[in-house]
Amino acid sequence: MKHLTLLLLSVLMIVSISCGGNKADEGAIYINVGPEPKTIDPALNSTVDGSIYIQHAFEGLATRDKDNKIIPGVAESWDISEDGLTYTFHIRENAKWSDGKKITAEDFVYSWQRAVDPITASEYAYQFEPVLNAMDINSGKKPVTDLGIKAIDENTLEVKLNAPTAYFLELAAFPTFYPVRKDIIEENKDNWTLSPDTYIGNGPFTLVERRTDDRLVMIKNTNYWNSENIIPEKLVFILMQNGTAAVAGIKEGSIHFGNNPPLQDIETLQSEGLMHISPYLGTYYYCINITNSVLKDVRVRKTLTLAIDRNYLVEQVTRGGQLPASAWVPSGVNDVNGDFREVGGDYYGIKPEDYKKNVEEAKKLLAEAGYPNGDGFPVIEFKSNSGEHIQIFEAVQQMWKENLNIDSTIAQEEWATFQDTRQNKNYMIARHGWIADYNDPMSFLGVFLSYSVQNNGGYSNKNYDDKLKLAMSTIDQDVRMKAMHEAEDILMNDMGLIPLYFYTDPIMISKKLSGIIFDPLGAHKFYYAKLAK
Repeated sequence: MKHLTLLLLSVLMIVSISCGGNKADEGAIYINVGPEPKTIDPALNSTVDGSIYIQHAFEGLATRDKDNKIIPGVAESWDISEDGLTYTFHIRENAKWSDGKKITAEDFVYSWQRAVDPITASEYAYQFEPVLNAMDINSGKKPVTDLGIKAIDENTLEVKLNAPTAYFLELAAFPTFYPVRKDIIEENKDNWTLSPDTYIGNGPFTLVERRTDDRLVMIKNTNYWNSENIIPEKLVFILMQNGTAAVAGIKEGSIHFGNNPPLQDIETLQSEGLMHISPYLGTYYYCINITNSVLKDVRVRKTLTLAIDRNYLVEQVTRGGQLPASAWVPSGVNDVNGDFREVGGDYYGIKPEDYKKNVEEAKKLLAEAGYPNGDGFPVIEFKSNSGEHIQIFEAVQQMWKENLNIDSTIAQEEWATFQDTRQNKNYMIARHGWIADYNDPMSFLGVFLSYSVQNNGGYSNKNYDDKLKLAMSTIDQDVRMKAMHEAEDILMNDMGLIPLYFYTDPIMISKKLSGIIFDPLGAHKFYYAKLAK
């Protein structure tokens, strides 16, 4: 009966998607990247799906080209002082909001001050750490007016940094740094994102329809400075988290792009030419509530980590080309020369032949922690949103039971609720994933700073913080990378998280769709996408 109900729901969803279109929508591109987002406010969003919506409606001082290289965005150019501490951005004369109003330097001053204001409670406020006084403002020690950003005139923006920051232009292209409209937000408060009339952006597209739990519809923004080069006339983002319905939609033609396919469908979709495996700079992991009385013991955390057969997970469960993770920073992240992961190596064995040894070590550590053969160990409650995460944990659950005699339960929550659960540490162990915001190890390591809002497990180590402070205080890449490797050593020795695998991005794509910009950071773009007739 359960399977029949699911099938009927899937059919209804597909019918709804198909019937929602008309002749005027025949050229629209239908996209499914997730359910109803928690927010599409650039300062408050912390998810990849939210970033996809936001980057189509907004643009920063810098942006990325078709090869994901940093290029001018709202700013047509910039100057960097010899000491690397002052950036002067020159805003385009023809840069406009979607309602035709000119974009000014003051728009960025307001937006950045709003993002670091503790009243805003932005989870990504820590990204502003390189900007002068940002963290003192975010912690309530200084007023927002002390932020190192100043409008020299209407078209000239000056930004002062605490220290030279090698990746600052990468940050300038990230959604948290996008401009938002002061007049709109002050008049509508938190509701400004809920209506096309108030969701005023400056990007390639503008929102024209917003149906909660159904769709976001965007059309080409004719006021965008580069609108003549934007190809699609309409994007329809279907808001649902139903892999079965998405697969059916791809095959039926009512959806052209979808991520998070059901794990069991990946091989079939590949054989049918409807699957693209995209590189993805990210790590799938379990966050550990270190404030928990049992999990605060590092021996327990190492036990749970070592008892997981990661090769089984990627070969038999996820099956999307993922790589077993033996560290926090994934493969593909730049080092001084080469790959940060290759230089840093593994923190535990991940070859198939290593697993037996890992389990023996796990049993030894568990006994040392006072739980020989799992005796007296409390039942672990694992929390997650729905989807493939449940299948993955069911495999881990069996491993912990068979190898350690540890029992666990699964609690599922809706996506928006689950994000709050992690943020508030209302869990023992929870599924998590981190996708790079820019290609630098700091994008990963910064998550576990003791004061990072994204540090959902409560990890704290002063030596770790000090290593990263050193890395953030210099542009000398040799010094930076050495400090970040040492920081990762500390984090993994403390086992501040349980890494499972390094991501790939399995994407369902209609054979009619082309021209997508695949982003290794996950924020894929449809600026130049087109549908074959």
